[in-house]
Formats: sequence, C-alpha cells, structure tokens
Amino acid sequence: MSRIGKLPIPIPQGVKVVMNKNTIKVKGPKGELVRELHPNIKLEMTSEAIVASRPSDSRLNKSLHGLTRTLINNMVIGVTNGYKKVLQIHGVGYRSMLGPKNLTLYLGYSKPVEYPIPKGIEFEVTKGNEIIVKGINKETVGQVAAEIRSLRPPEPYKGKGIKYDYERIIKKAGKAAAGAQS
Repeated sequence: MSRIGKLPIPIPQGVKVVMNKNTIKVKGPKGELVRELHPNIKLEMTSEAIVASRPSDSRLNKSLHGLTRTLINNMVIGVTNGYKKVLQIHGVGYRSMLGPKNLTLYLGYSKPVEYPIPKGIEFEVTKGNEIIVKGINKETVGQVAAEIRSLRPPEPYKGKGIKYDYERIIKKAGKAAAGAQS
C-alpha cells in the first residue's frame, strides 16, 4: 500500500469540496481550484477528510494513488494558505519593477525584460532585488518562478543572476586563479 496514498486529506473549516465523476472542485477563502483526475482512483469523502483508494496493485494504479492524494492535498493547502516562492536578483544594475500588467526586469541585457503577469499569480517586489511569486495553484507558482529564473540563471563565476532564496551558488575559480595555483 502506498504510504502517501493511504493518508487521509484533512478538510479544514471554510473549505468546500465537490466531487463529480473524475472532477474535483475545492473552494476556500483564497479562491477555487478545479482538477480532472484519473478514473482508476476512487475518492471517498467524509465531513473531515478525503481518502483515496486504488482498485488493484498494478503499476499504473500504484503510481496514480500517491499522485492523486498529493494533488488534492496541494489544492486544499492552496485555497487555505496559498503558495509562494522567493527569487533573489544578484548583480550590479540588476533590479526589478512591478507595473500594472508586467514585471519589468533589468538583467544586464540591452533592453529590460517584460514578463506578463499570469492570471491567478501575484508578484511582490521588495528592496528591488527580491521577487515574491504568490498564488493558490502550486504548479503555476513553481512554473512562473522557474520561467523568471530562466531569464538569467545564476552563473558560477561571479554569482550574478536570479536564484531561489534557498539556493546556494557554489562559485568556481576563474581562469587566472586556476593558473596561479600550479
């Protein structure tokens, strides 16, 4: 039995869950999420929790069991607390500005990079060098943060670029420093 799949998903106060055949709708204080699920996984709902079960121990059903439970749990957490990712910008002259429809990033290119704000995502720019990506959908928040980071990933020689707040850049020795050691 799947260790993750068999755990019940608690439903907090103020969250409403509606299930139709393969569709689940979770509505909470921060918003509403809808997801289409695989028909092999059966969901049983009580007043306080949702439990996922699989019909057999086939390879497909085993992989879908834990996945389905985690996706629903992420939806419940998203509509109650939301998700956020923090990006940091390092480099001389590198900065960001938040406009009404775009996030403008100055990343050392000849022109500033305009990143359109997707639906369901909020940006917060602090100190000019920190970008906070917020939203209720974990996948969307992660994807937007990854796209912004890919505009100027951190380079290993000077550490310039956009990185996650928890990311640690291991700097390499430059060409001159490597030749001086031998």
